[in-house]
Amino acid sequence: MNPLLDIKNLSVTVGCQADAKSILDNVSFSVGKGRIMALVGPSGSGKTTAGMAILRLLDQALIVRSGEVLFENEDILAVPAQRMRRVRGAQIAMVFQEPLDAFDPLFTIGQQIDEVLAAHTDLSSQERHERVLEVLSQVQLPQPGRVVRRYPHQLSGGQRQRVLIAQSIACRPKLLIADEPTSNLDVVAQAGIMDVLRALKNRAGVSIILITHDLGMVAHIADDAVVLCEGRVVEAGPIGDLMTNPRHPYTQAMVEVFR
Repeated sequence: MNPLLDIKNLSVTVGCQADAKSILDNVSFSVGKGRIMALVGPSGSGKTTAGMAILRLLDQALIVRSGEVLFENEDILAVPAQRMRRVRGAQIAMVFQEPLDAFDPLFTIGQQIDEVLAAHTDLSSQERHERVLEVLSQVQLPQPGRVVRRYPHQLSGGQRQRVLIAQSIACRPKLLIADEPTSNLDVVAQAGIMDVLRALKNRAGVSIILITHDLGMVAHIADDAVVLCEGRVVEAGPIGDLMTNPRHPYTQAMVEVFR
Protein backbone atom coordinates (compact mmCIF):
# COMPACT_ATOMS: atom_id res chain seq x y z
CA MET A 1 0.00 0.00 0.00
CA ASN A 2 1.32 3.44 -0.94
CA PRO A 3 1.95 5.79 1.99
CA LEU A 4 -0.24 8.83 2.41
CA LEU A 5 2.85 11.04 2.69
CA ASP A 6 6.28 10.22 1.31
CA ILE A 7 9.15 12.66 1.89
CA LYS A 8 12.21 12.05 -0.27
CA ASN A 9 15.63 13.62 0.29
CA LEU A 10 14.29 16.88 1.72
CA SER A 11 17.02 19.46 2.35
CA VAL A 12 16.39 22.88 3.90
CA THR A 13 19.00 25.56 4.51
CA VAL A 14 19.22 29.05 5.96
CA GLY A 15 19.73 31.11 2.81
CA CYS A 16 20.75 29.83 -0.60
CA GLN A 17 24.50 30.46 -0.59
CA ALA A 18 26.88 27.62 -1.24
CA ASP A 19 27.98 27.65 2.41
CA ALA A 20 24.43 28.06 3.80
CA LYS A 21 23.71 26.40 7.14
CA SER A 22 21.84 23.12 6.75
CA ILE A 23 18.65 22.66 8.81
CA LEU A 24 17.44 19.44 7.15
CA ASP A 25 19.89 17.25 5.27
CA ASN A 26 18.41 14.71 2.82
CA VAL A 27 15.58 13.77 5.17
CA SER A 28 13.36 10.90 4.00
CA PHE A 29 10.42 9.26 5.75
CA SER A 30 6.85 8.20 5.03
CA VAL A 31 3.54 8.20 6.88
CA GLY A 32 1.13 5.34 6.33
CA LYS A 33 -2.61 5.78 6.03
CA GLY A 34 -4.31 5.72 9.43
CA ARG A 35 -1.01 5.60 11.35
CA ILE A 36 0.65 7.83 13.92
CA MET A 37 4.27 8.58 13.06
CA ALA A 38 6.36 10.32 15.71
CA LEU A 39 9.10 12.72 14.63
CA VAL A 40 11.45 12.65 17.60
CA GLY A 41 14.62 14.54 18.40
CA PRO A 42 16.26 17.18 20.58
CA SER A 43 15.61 20.91 20.28
CA GLY A 44 17.15 22.24 17.08
CA SER A 45 17.08 18.87 15.32
CA GLY A 46 14.76 20.12 12.55
CA LYS A 47 11.48 18.50 13.66
CA THR A 48 9.30 21.60 13.40
CA THR A 49 11.08 22.69 10.22
CA ALA A 50 10.08 19.41 8.61
CA GLY A 51 6.46 19.95 9.58
CA MET A 52 6.44 23.51 8.27
CA ALA A 53 8.13 22.44 5.04
CA ILE A 54 5.34 19.93 4.37
CA LEU A 55 2.82 22.77 4.54
CA ARG A 56 5.08 25.25 2.72
CA LEU A 57 4.98 27.58 5.70
CA LEU A 58 8.72 28.02 6.18
CA ASP A 59 10.14 31.35 7.25
CA GLN A 60 11.43 33.36 4.29
CA ALA A 61 15.00 32.84 5.48
CA LEU A 62 14.65 29.08 5.05
CA ILE A 63 15.07 27.63 1.57
CA VAL A 64 14.09 24.17 0.33
CA ARG A 65 17.21 23.19 -1.60
CA SER A 66 16.06 19.79 -2.84
CA GLY A 67 13.65 16.94 -2.31
CA GLU A 68 10.03 15.96 -2.78
CA VAL A 69 6.99 15.94 -0.50
CA LEU A 70 4.59 13.47 -2.08
CA PHE A 71 1.08 13.68 -0.69
CA GLU A 72 -1.10 11.02 -2.30
CA ASN A 73 1.64 10.78 -4.97
CA GLU A 74 1.52 14.52 -5.77
CA ASP A 75 4.63 16.60 -5.07
CA ILE A 76 3.09 19.47 -3.14
CA LEU A 77 6.37 21.37 -3.16
CA ALA A 78 5.90 21.81 -6.90
CA VAL A 79 2.20 22.69 -7.13
CA PRO A 80 1.01 26.29 -7.68
CA ALA A 81 0.25 28.41 -4.62
CA GLN A 82 -3.47 28.33 -5.35
CA ARG A 83 -3.50 24.54 -5.32
CA MET A 84 -1.46 24.52 -2.10
CA ARG A 85 -4.00 26.77 -0.40
CA ARG A 86 -6.65 24.16 -1.12
CA VAL A 87 -4.46 21.43 0.38
CA ARG A 88 -3.41 23.38 3.46
CA GLY A 89 -6.07 23.25 6.15
CA ALA A 90 -8.45 21.07 4.16
CA GLN A 91 -6.35 17.96 3.44
CA ILE A 92 -3.29 18.60 5.62
CA ALA A 93 -3.72 20.51 8.88
CA MET A 94 -1.37 21.50 11.67
CA VAL A 95 -1.75 21.87 15.42
CA PHE A 96 0.78 24.50 16.44
CA GLN A 97 2.80 24.33 19.62
CA GLU A 98 1.32 27.36 21.42
CA PRO A 99 -2.46 27.44 21.04
CA LEU A 100 -2.94 30.92 22.52
CA ASP A 101 -0.78 32.41 19.75
CA ALA A 102 -2.82 30.58 17.10
CA PHE A 103 -6.10 32.29 18.00
CA ASP A 104 -7.32 35.84 17.48
CA PRO A 105 -8.27 37.18 20.93
CA LEU A 106 -11.01 39.38 19.43
CA PHE A 107 -13.16 36.53 18.08
CA THR A 108 -14.99 33.70 19.79
CA ILE A 109 -13.99 30.07 19.44
CA GLY A 110 -17.05 29.39 17.31
CA GLN A 111 -16.27 32.25 14.93
CA GLN A 112 -12.69 31.09 14.42
CA ILE A 113 -13.59 27.49 13.62
CA ASP A 114 -16.44 28.70 11.39
CA GLU A 115 -13.94 30.83 9.44
CA VAL A 116 -11.94 27.72 8.51
CA LEU A 117 -15.07 25.93 7.33
CA ALA A 118 -16.22 28.94 5.31
CA ALA A 119 -12.86 29.10 3.55
CA HIS A 120 -12.61 25.41 2.65
CA THR A 121 -16.16 24.04 2.34
CA ASP A 122 -19.49 24.83 0.67
CA LEU A 123 -21.46 24.25 3.86
CA SER A 124 -24.30 26.59 4.74
CA SER A 125 -24.13 28.75 7.85
CA GLN A 126 -26.32 26.28 9.77
CA GLU A 127 -24.29 23.29 8.56
CA ARG A 128 -21.08 25.03 9.61
CA HIS A 129 -22.51 25.71 13.08
CA GLU A 130 -23.45 22.05 13.44
CA ARG A 131 -19.98 21.00 12.31
CA VAL A 132 -18.36 23.34 14.86
CA LEU A 133 -20.36 21.73 17.66
CA GLU A 134 -19.53 18.28 16.27
CA VAL A 135 -15.76 18.79 16.27
CA LEU A 136 -15.79 20.33 19.74
CA SER A 137 -17.58 17.21 20.96
CA GLN A 138 -15.14 15.06 19.01
CA VAL A 139 -12.21 16.46 21.01
CA GLN A 140 -14.10 15.70 24.22
CA LEU A 141 -14.92 19.26 25.27
CA PRO A 142 -18.04 19.31 27.48
CA GLN A 143 -20.87 21.71 26.71
CA PRO A 144 -19.69 22.70 23.20
CA GLY A 145 -22.66 25.07 22.95
CA ARG A 146 -21.04 27.18 25.67
CA VAL A 147 -17.49 26.80 24.35
CA VAL A 148 -18.39 28.32 20.97
CA ARG A 149 -19.34 31.58 22.70
CA ARG A 150 -16.13 31.88 24.68
CA TYR A 151 -12.95 33.73 23.79
CA PRO A 152 -9.53 32.02 23.83
CA HIS A 153 -8.41 33.68 27.08
CA GLN A 154 -11.47 32.27 28.84
CA LEU A 155 -10.28 28.68 28.36
CA SER A 156 -7.60 26.70 30.15
CA GLY A 157 -4.45 25.59 28.35
CA GLY A 158 -5.77 22.08 27.88
CA GLN A 159 -9.09 23.36 26.59
CA ARG A 160 -7.37 25.69 24.10
CA GLN A 161 -5.28 22.80 22.83
CA ARG A 162 -8.41 20.72 22.27
CA VAL A 163 -10.06 23.63 20.47
CA LEU A 164 -6.99 24.00 18.26
CA ILE A 165 -7.23 20.32 17.35
CA ALA A 166 -10.96 20.77 16.68
CA GLN A 167 -10.23 23.68 14.36
CA SER A 168 -7.57 21.61 12.58
CA ILE A 169 -9.90 18.65 11.92
CA ALA A 170 -13.00 20.69 11.06
CA CYS A 171 -12.52 20.11 7.32
CA ARG A 172 -11.79 16.40 7.84
CA PRO A 173 -8.12 16.43 6.76
CA LYS A 174 -6.37 13.21 5.87
CA LEU A 175 -3.13 14.22 7.61
CA LEU A 176 -2.69 16.09 10.89
CA ILE A 177 0.69 17.47 11.97
CA ALA A 178 0.77 17.97 15.76
CA ASP A 179 3.74 20.01 16.98
CA GLU A 180 4.43 19.29 20.66
CA PRO A 181 0.68 19.11 21.38
CA THR A 182 1.11 18.42 25.11
CA SER A 183 3.86 20.90 25.98
CA ASN A 184 3.12 23.11 29.02
CA LEU A 185 0.13 20.97 30.00
CA ASP A 186 -0.34 19.06 33.25
CA VAL A 187 -0.38 15.28 33.29
CA VAL A 188 -4.17 15.01 33.21
CA ALA A 189 -4.45 17.37 30.23
CA GLN A 190 -1.65 15.52 28.43
CA ALA A 191 -3.48 12.22 28.82
CA GLY A 192 -6.65 13.83 27.47
CA ILE A 193 -4.86 15.11 24.35
CA MET A 194 -3.38 11.67 23.72
CA ASP A 195 -6.88 10.16 23.97
CA VAL A 196 -8.10 12.67 21.38
CA LEU A 197 -5.27 11.84 18.96
CA ARG A 198 -5.89 8.10 19.36
CA ALA A 199 -9.58 8.60 18.65
CA LEU A 200 -8.81 10.60 15.51
CA LYS A 201 -6.69 7.75 14.23
CA ASN A 202 -8.98 4.89 15.28
CA ARG A 203 -12.40 6.38 14.55
CA ALA A 204 -11.73 8.88 11.77
CA GLY A 205 -8.73 7.20 10.12
CA VAL A 206 -6.63 10.36 10.29
CA SER A 207 -2.88 9.94 9.76
CA ILE A 208 -0.83 11.92 12.28
CA ILE A 209 2.71 13.25 12.41
CA LEU A 210 3.49 13.77 16.09
CA ILE A 211 6.41 16.16 16.60
CA THR A 212 7.80 15.69 20.09
CA HIS A 213 10.80 15.03 22.30
CA ASP A 214 8.67 13.06 24.80
CA LEU A 215 9.49 9.39 24.32
CA GLY A 216 6.94 8.39 26.97
CA MET A 217 4.18 9.88 24.85
CA VAL A 218 5.60 8.28 21.72
CA ALA A 219 5.72 4.84 23.33
CA HIS A 220 2.05 5.04 24.31
CA ILE A 221 0.56 6.44 21.13
CA ALA A 222 2.78 6.11 18.04
CA ASP A 223 2.93 3.28 15.52
CA ASP A 224 6.22 4.37 13.96
CA ALA A 225 9.01 6.80 14.79
CA VAL A 226 11.68 8.76 12.96
CA VAL A 227 14.59 10.08 15.03
CA LEU A 228 16.20 13.33 13.87
CA CYS A 229 19.56 14.62 15.07
CA GLU A 230 21.19 17.75 13.63
CA GLY A 231 18.82 17.69 10.69
CA ARG A 232 19.42 14.10 9.69
CA VAL A 233 17.41 10.91 10.10
CA VAL A 234 19.52 8.68 12.32
CA GLU A 235 16.97 5.96 13.00
CA ALA A 236 13.48 4.98 11.89
CA GLY A 237 11.06 2.11 12.21
CA PRO A 238 8.12 0.69 14.18
CA ILE A 239 8.02 2.10 17.69
CA GLY A 240 8.33 -1.35 19.26
CA ASP A 241 11.64 -1.95 17.47
CA LEU A 242 13.05 1.42 18.50
CA MET A 243 12.08 0.87 22.12
CA THR A 244 13.50 -2.64 22.37
CA ASN A 245 16.55 -2.34 20.10
CA PRO A 246 17.64 1.30 19.69
CA ARG A 247 20.78 1.65 17.58
CA HIS A 248 21.72 5.32 17.59
CA PRO A 249 23.27 6.80 20.78
CA TYR A 250 20.57 9.50 21.05
CA THR A 251 17.79 6.93 20.77
CA GLN A 252 19.57 4.70 23.27
CA ALA A 253 19.84 7.60 25.72
CA MET A 254 16.14 8.44 25.35
CA VAL A 255 15.10 4.84 25.89
CA GLU A 256 17.37 4.52 28.92
CA VAL A 257 15.75 7.56 30.55
CA PHE A 258 12.27 6.21 29.76
CA ARG A 259 13.11 2.89 31.39
